[in-house]
Amino acid sequence: KGGVGKSLIASTLALTLAKKGYKAGLFDLDFTSPSTHIILGIEGVQPKEDKGIVPPKIHGLEYMSIVYYSRDQATPLRGADVSNALIELLSITRWGKLDFLVLDMPPGIGDATLDLIRLIKKIEFLIVTTPSQLAFETVKKLASMLEELKIPILGIVENMKMNHSEAIRVQTRKLGLTYLIGIPYDPQIEETIGKTNKLLDTRMGKEIEQLVPHLG
Repeated sequence: KGGVGKSLIASTLALTLAKKGYKAGLFDLDFTSPSTHIILGIEGVQPKEDKGIVPPKIHGLEYMSIVYYSRDQATPLRGADVSNALIELLSITRWGKLDFLVLDMPPGIGDATLDLIRLIKKIEFLIVTTPSQLAFETVKKLASMLEELKIPILGIVENMKMNHSEAIRVQTRKLGLTYLIGIPYDPQIEETIGKTNKLLDTRMGKEIEQLVPHLG
């Protein structure tokens, strides 16, 4: 669901993996509103063309985003246009030999999600939610679809967790899924946007570091 902080979490996870010495990449596939380039503070860096598109290396990780082609303008793609753009971007991007490729997905359950499941052979999902019941309703639908398609779910990440609330942990257990971490709400997180070292030193950064052992 949009607004749960998935782009921030995806960016922080990719940075954490790179900092730990893994060969990591971050692929922003949110065609509606790509934002990882803002989180990472990327300016004036472009991918190179060499028998395809070679992602630039930024903050120790390989990075690719639709924003390189939309130039920060809205990309009002729908239906088949989204699928075609996604397939083209996946096919022309030349990643190095990576240990992990973190995908920042579009919000919700749409054609792009289904296309990724179909096109990427080994894909596992981290599902991000907030304490909101509306957000968790989307989680239920996504989890049900992934289980039906036999796609592995690593677990649930609760962002902006309220103090002492165990509601999402309980709901996660009812779904038969793993509750991985709860990231407390931090009003200072906005001050770290574009400043990756500060981002990794936040409570969010410390919590996301605990995700690494759960990754395949």
